Amino acid sequence: MVRSAAMLLAVVLLLSDSSGLLGPTFEEKATQAVSTWRTSGAAKIWREGFVPLEDLSAMPRKVREKIDSDEEYGWVVAGPLPAPPAGAQIRWDDGSTMRVPVIGPREALMALSPWPEEYTFPDDKEYKLTGARFTTRRLKTVRGMATVPAWRLYFSNLPGPIDHVAVDQDAIGTVEGAVGDHLPGDVSDFEVLDERTLLVRYDYGVCVGDEPFDVTLRASERPDVVVLGLQMPYRGYGPCAGVGASGQGVIRLNEPLGDRVVLDEMSRLPVLCHRAQNTCHAGNG
Repeated sequence: MVRSAAMLLAVVLLLSDSSGLLGPTFEEKATQAVSTWRTSGAAKIWREGFVPLEDLSAMPRKVREKIDSDEEYGWVVAGPLPAPPAGAQIRWDDGSTMRVPVIGPREALMALSPWPEEYTFPDDKEYKLTGARFTTRRLKTVRGMATVPAWRLYFSNLPGPIDHVAVDQDAIGTVEGAVGDHLPGDVSDFEVLDERTLLVRYDYGVCVGDEPFDVTLRASERPDVVVLGLQMPYRGYGPCAGVGASGQGVIRLNEPLGDRVVLDEMSRLPVLCHRAQNTCHAGNG
C-alpha cells in the first residue's frame, strides 16, 4: 500500500541506519513520541474520551451497492431538517457515560460527501436528503462497545437510510488534534500473535532501480506504551523517483503487551489510527 503521495513522485529519499549520524536515533524518536503522547492530552482522550474503531456511517448493503455503482454524485439537502439537540450522551457497555455536543443533520450529510459543499452537480446526479431523525447506533470504540447518538438520514433517491454518528468530534477533541503536526507513519498495522509477540505490517519508500534491502523492526517499551519503528541501512540521499514498498515481520516484546497503546515512532500516533478512517481525527465533514 502506498501511504504517501511523496513516495510516487520525485522526492528526496533519506534512508538512515538509525545511528544518529544523519538525525535522531530510533530511541530518541521513540522518547519524543512517548513524551508527546503523555503530555499533549492524547493519552487522556484515548483513555477517557470518544475514540471510534469503526466507520461513523452505517448503511444497508443495497444503499452501499448503489453508491459504489454511481459516479460523481453530489449530496444535497432537499427537504426540511430537524434542529439538533443541545447535547446527548454516549453510554458504554461497562456503564460509563460521557456527555457530548452533537452536529446537525446537514453536517452529517457533508461528512458523507467526498466533495466540498460548494460543488454543484446536475439535478439527476445528486443524492437528495429529504428528512432526518435523531437516534442512536452501536459502535466499537477503544473503550469497548458503546451506544452513541446518531442521525438517521432519509433520501428520496436511495433505497434506504444512512445512519451517521452525531458526536461533534471537533468539539470534544481528537487524538490527532492533541498530537498536532506529524509525519506519515511507517507502521500500518499489527496483529497480536500472543501476549509478547506482534506481527507488524509497515510501509516505506525506495528509489526506483535500487536493489532490495533489509528492513529491521524496532520496538521501545514503556509501562504505558510500546513504540514501533523501522531501521533501514543508509543508502545516501538526493532526488530520486520514489515508490512505495511494504512488508511485514514479527517482533518479540520483553513484557506482555497488556493494555499498552502501540505508537508509531514517525507519526507519534497509535497504530490503530490506521484501521478506521475517523479513529484519531474528526469525521464531521
